[in-house]
Amino acid sequence: MARATKKTARGRAAPRLAKVGPGELLTLLDFVRYAVSRFVEAELAFAHGTTDPVAEAAFLVSEALHLNPEQFEIFANARVTVAEGKTILDLIHRRVTTRKPAAYLVNKIYMRGLPFYVDERVIVPRSFIGELLDSHFGGDGAAGSLIDDPTAVERVLDLCTGSGCLAILAAHHFPNAAVDAVDVSKGAIEVATRNVGEYGLEDRISLYRGDLFAPLGDARYDLIITNPPYVDAEGMAALPPECRAEPKLAFDGGADGLDVVRRILREAPDHLTPDGGLICEIGRGRELVDEAFPELPLLWLDTEDSEAEVFWIAAADLG
Repeated sequence: MARATKKTARGRAAPRLAKVGPGELLTLLDFVRYAVSRFVEAELAFAHGTTDPVAEAAFLVSEALHLNPEQFEIFANARVTVAEGKTILDLIHRRVTTRKPAAYLVNKIYMRGLPFYVDERVIVPRSFIGELLDSHFGGDGAAGSLIDDPTAVERVLDLCTGSGCLAILAAHHFPNAAVDAVDVSKGAIEVATRNVGEYGLEDRISLYRGDLFAPLGDARYDLIITNPPYVDAEGMAALPPECRAEPKLAFDGGADGLDVVRRILREAPDHLTPDGGLICEIGRGRELVDEAFPELPLLWLDTEDSEAEVFWIAAADLG
């Protein structure tokens, strides 16, 4: 009688990883090479803080060994103990067989060099807005600066905060600002509360559970930042297993992906100060947004890894 084959969540046979004999893998680089081969063989998807199998392998090896990613090169040729090797191989095996994002396996992700706790209650943070806070809100007189003086910003709102990472980055970037952060998910607020506490920002960041602006009353802000759900129906149907492990609520933007974006643009004028502005990430939906809002002078912003996936609009231009 044939043995039952273990299946993955999507009904495919689970991949079998090549066995590793004693002494075959010795250094951090050895384990990274092995991981890369397994990740490529399994055709994993990478979009959760790392963009390729090499970066993801280095991330998992570093986390297994309690090393900051910036320390990897220093120890790349260092030998790994037997116990450490088993921990690394277990992470590689789980990444391949479960197809969960690596960040969920180690409950950590880095944004702008800062670590944040994450689990399945929140989407894995990978917003471009963190980089844009540094590049376009520096107040150093550079061309393209959208806010002249970060120290003059008094109130910031982070809509759809998820893990709270953008709210925390904003608190660091605007040292005199009080930051409000909102999410409709109870689990997301719990994760954000943990991250805010770990950075000791309870006195500056207030977390609200609710639907966009609903829990904020008539509060107004100098800056609203948001990375809302913006995946359309076609994109939702084509999500890789890694993304399907994340909360659907954090992706689903309706038929054309703009359901939440429309609401934000409609309601934001009532919550911005006269000299304030909105920065919103919408992925690769610029054409749809431009067609839906031809009357708005949206300024599209680029980062090192993205082109026109985030827009800025001043309060005065929202009407």
